[in-house]
Amino acid sequence: LIFSGDPEDPELLFIERAERDGDPWSGQMAFPGGRVEESDRSVRETAQRETFEEVGLDLNGAEILGRLDDQGGRRAGARRSIRIAAFAFHHGEPGPLEINDEVRDAMWVRYSELLDPVRRVELEFRDYGGPFEGIRVGDPQRHIVWGLTRRILRSLVELMGEKLP
Repeated sequence: LIFSGDPEDPELLFIERAERDGDPWSGQMAFPGGRVEESDRSVRETAQRETFEEVGLDLNGAEILGRLDDQGGRRAGARRSIRIAAFAFHHGEPGPLEINDEVRDAMWVRYSELLDPVRRVELEFRDYGGPFEGIRVGDPQRHIVWGLTRRILRSLVELMGEKLP
């Protein structure tokens, strides 16, 4: 999770994953990140490398705010689950983003907007069922934070003593 801007009401970076065959989270809203590679010395280094690869944002000079509780995830029909390690950073001057082919779109969303009840939606999906709670962060038909990304966001918001709508 990358924060930027005013500490009283910072912005948080979200990406919309590109549509890709074989990607079970294709087209969904997410935070930058990805799989650990053998060359990564830590999961924090993975987060920093993946952020740079996906959106061109170098986190080496950013302030590390901490690590959130790990989250478990499993795609529909998968035999194995995965573990997601989430870190929070603050980047004072991120500059323009340069998205790669894994990302369709990237956007900064004000933290206060994520807490606005008017952004809450309920979703149902053919492959997953539902209803699932979601938060609109952009185009109401495309940019909805739900599932694992919403759980990570909820973990962050609860650490800050607040609740998602």
